[in-house]
Amino acid sequence: MNRKLGYLLALALFLAAPFFAYPVFLMKLLCFALFACAFNLLIGFTGLLSFGHAAFFGSAGYVTGHLLAVSGLPTGLGIVLGVAASSVLGLVIGALAIRRQGIYFSMITLALAQMVYFAALRAPFTHGEDGLQGVPRGQLFGLLDLSNDLSMYYLVLAIAAAGFLLIVRIVHSPFGQVLKAIKENEPRAVSLGYEVDRYKLLAFVLSAALAGLAGATKTVVLGFETLTDVHWTMSGLVVLMTLVGGMGTMAGPILGAFLVIALENKLGDLGAWLAERSGIEWFGTLGESVGMVTGLIFIVCVLLFRRGIVGEIGALLARGRTGQAERT
Repeated sequence: MNRKLGYLLALALFLAAPFFAYPVFLMKLLCFALFACAFNLLIGFTGLLSFGHAAFFGSAGYVTGHLLAVSGLPTGLGIVLGVAASSVLGLVIGALAIRRQGIYFSMITLALAQMVYFAALRAPFTHGEDGLQGVPRGQLFGLLDLSNDLSMYYLVLAIAAAGFLLIVRIVHSPFGQVLKAIKENEPRAVSLGYEVDRYKLLAFVLSAALAGLAGATKTVVLGFETLTDVHWTMSGLVVLMTLVGGMGTMAGPILGAFLVIALENKLGDLGAWLAERSGIEWFGTLGESVGMVTGLIFIVCVLLFRRGIVGEIGALLARGRTGQAERT
């Protein structure tokens, strides 16, 4: 009941949010939150650390952007085809990577993702370092004008909510329980007769598809796609979001994504405000030091919040409930 109430409160907050904040910024937050949740499905519930998730995030963005800008396809169909492209790519990379475990798995995903990056750099339709520009939002089913920020926001909210609910359903399904068993003790799962590689591959493809959904939606929102989305630093960024928020929790990746993206976009404004109020000019340079600030936050979280912010809060509440039960 408490979980359902939390979901309803969060939904009410998001429904009202565009009337109090810039809708495009909120849409960017939602896209990255979905990206982090997709990555968390793989690392948090299956125990597979991928260093190449930017390949799925960016490839879907490029495919969707090209189809909408050049081919003139409907927006919904363009997003679906972008997700399909990331799913196929996830199937190929996953089939190769799951042959190895641990750090070797991670390095294979990184190497293959870098191949995708160089392909995006050289492919004619991606326009190389210039990126795709002028991607139209179009209309949804010929009825909803997505050039209106408010209409686009509620579509993005619906996509992000659907993706999140799908992840919740996966995690709490029998399939999700097998994924947790693989994470906790893979040899035991094998001994019970489960085809572990098949489960891991399916989890990898599902994670890639959801990451592609986030990337395709972001391209439609912003109207462009660049090499940044397929670079290895984007893979590192989603790892940071998940670890800071709380790996293996539902709300953790969302909080982590909001924190990291808000810092990237608003740190300069915060620094200017602090410089004006305090008279210390150094604060005005904070906008140029986003990497340093996020790195410091990561270090603090690793040292003080080993389970991530949401994970530590959950553990604290659990200890409180246990202590209260013992006293009664």
